[in-house]
Amino acid sequence: MKRTMAVILAGGEGERLSILSSVRAKPAVPFGGKYRIIDFALSNCVNSDITDVLVLTQYNPRSLNDHIGLGRPWDLDRNKGGIKLLQPYIARGRVAEWYRGTADAVLRNLNVIEHSDADTIVVLAGDHIYKMDYQPFVAAHRRRRADVTIAVRRVPLADATRMGILAMDDNDKVIDWQEKPKQPKSDLASMGVYVFSKRALRRWLSEDLVDFGANVIPAMLDSGARVFGYRFSGYWQDVGTIQSFWEANLALLEDRPELDLYDAEWVIHTRSEERAPAKVGATAQIHRSLISHGCVIDGTVVNSVLSPGVRVDVGAVVRDSIVMFDSVIRAGAVVDRAILDKEVVIGQGAIVGEGPYDGPPNKQEPGRLNTGITVVGKQSIVPRGARLGRNVKVGGNVRSVDFKTRVVKSGGSVEGAATAKAARDKAASAG
Repeated sequence: MKRTMAVILAGGEGERLSILSSVRAKPAVPFGGKYRIIDFALSNCVNSDITDVLVLTQYNPRSLNDHIGLGRPWDLDRNKGGIKLLQPYIARGRVAEWYRGTADAVLRNLNVIEHSDADTIVVLAGDHIYKMDYQPFVAAHRRRRADVTIAVRRVPLADATRMGILAMDDNDKVIDWQEKPKQPKSDLASMGVYVFSKRALRRWLSEDLVDFGANVIPAMLDSGARVFGYRFSGYWQDVGTIQSFWEANLALLEDRPELDLYDAEWVIHTRSEERAPAKVGATAQIHRSLISHGCVIDGTVVNSVLSPGVRVDVGAVVRDSIVMFDSVIRAGAVVDRAILDKEVVIGQGAIVGEGPYDGPPNKQEPGRLNTGITVVGKQSIVPRGARLGRNVKVGGNVRSVDFKTRVVKSGGSVEGAATAKAARDKAASAG
């Protein structure tokens, strides 16, 4: 799409995803077996013929940088346009600091945007799962000669309290805005996807307006700027919590999922390593699941999503779970309603997810792990014969010796020695 640049905000910490985002930026979290969350925003760009893309990173960017690289999987390794990954930097005469908000991130990279030939800037969140053609979105913005156009959709009122809520007139001009209201006036929510004219973006970015939803949009409305909404009715999901992340993955297993990964007209591109085909052994049973390349299945997999390189040994059972890259479930082990991060090993005969789903929430993270899902962090080992209840959190790089007992009741946690020591030191310094 001519004279259009995309700016993807990919620096979010994503604290509500618990240990899944403790070692990586939220947009780099694996999703749907072989993909990463940011793949959807990037694929939307190239499928919409936007080939001038900035990705603004910040929190734990290494895995995101490794994944995107030069942008070749998205055909963005170009001399003109293409993809650029930018991180916070120290400017002369300025105190070093991280981005203070979404608008501040764009402001501090405005010099790069100014050097582009684009007159229209699409600002995107890099941590949502959705399929959207930006061409009619940009066309509507230009037709109305808008300063900014906001992509909007209806959401459950229960979710509206954590979003920007708005009202529009009959011409789709925005006439009211509430940022994360305690008592929302409507169920029409901003998707965190904007189209700005470069002129308006230049005018409205400032040191005082650090966030688009909290500051920039209200200031524009107060000053009479041309702010419009664009109604979007396609698939869009904010996977910002453990529960929503789990639900969105397992929704892919439906006979006709809302998010069709097999749509040849709208391919979701990703960086994909060369691996052997998936292998299903003579003792394997697989029901309603996604099995990625490189997997070796000799046990039972039911209603689950497996990333590349996962092994399920003879007699092992994986049920209602998400298992990420190169994890191993040893013989006789059971993984039920759980999320296993990359390179996890579940020992022989161990049980991950035991007891009623409505058990007590996790004591360390009661607001995040409270729906019966047990989460095991990257490169951790659950020892042979261990039994983990619901809402259990096993931190990253946990070894068998870190388990003081082989039975971890619902709501409990297991941390590695280094993590536990860091927590004690922090507590001691605070006291």
